Amino acid sequence: MKQRSSSPRPLYSGGEGSGVRGSVRASKEPLTPNPSPLSTGARGTREEPLVVGVLGGIGAGKSEVAAALARRAGGRVVVADTLGHEALRQAEIRDALVARFGESILEKGEVDRRRLAAIVFANKDDLAYLESLTHPWIRRRLDEEVRRSREESVPLLMIDVPLLLEAGWADVCDRLVFVDASPEVRLERVRTSRGWSADDLRKREMSQLPLTRKRSVADHIIDNSFSHGSLIQHVDDLLRGWGLPRGPSPTETIHESHSLPSAKGRDDVV
Repeated sequence: MKQRSSSPRPLYSGGEGSGVRGSVRASKEPLTPNPSPLSTGARGTREEPLVVGVLGGIGAGKSEVAAALARRAGGRVVVADTLGHEALRQAEIRDALVARFGESILEKGEVDRRRLAAIVFANKDDLAYLESLTHPWIRRRLDEEVRRSREESVPLLMIDVPLLLEAGWADVCDRLVFVDASPEVRLERVRTSRGWSADDLRKREMSQLPLTRKRSVADHIIDNSFSHGSLIQHVDDLLRGWGLPRGPSPTETIHESHSLPSAKGRDDVV
């Protein structure tokens, strides 16, 4: 993994008595820059994009934070969910999956992700086989997007990958941001957007690394339990701490996210 700061720096919305969870004190103070090989502090002197991955629990709003950071900095977002769609459309990957699982996983000649998810999330060996096919392809695409952003002098590249640590892809990142939200907020979000119960959320998160582990490796923490306006305030603080003032260009989302309900509740079947 690229060199990053050794401990997470809190960037919480809210203050004393705001309901922020955990032992880290809520703070509204701007961050100071953390040096890295790719971050020289002032925009325009950076030779390569600052590559930032987002971590967090299901329903914490990782995609919202990634989009906000990129939009405010004139950067880009890579959303791995759609890279997963692309991977399943590759003929060699599709054919290998059909050979193992049969043509019942196909719909109009393409892999139906819901059917595939129902199979692989019920058997860890089948899931490992799927990932052995798709993960190398997705990793190559991530590397391509980092190279393209470098060539085009993009200041910030956000990596919105649900299983960033689990897949071993965090090494492409210069920074990791943990997006926090209270269990109550996250449950309400997934209940509204996905129709999940508390038990659904619990079971799905059991298929991922513990949140304490994700939080422990993060360089910065943002609490996304509150309003969008509060989030933007702290996103701007974080960008200033990285030496990235708000840029004039709109965010380019390299791959738009497509939701995928699955038996294990992962945001991405691959």
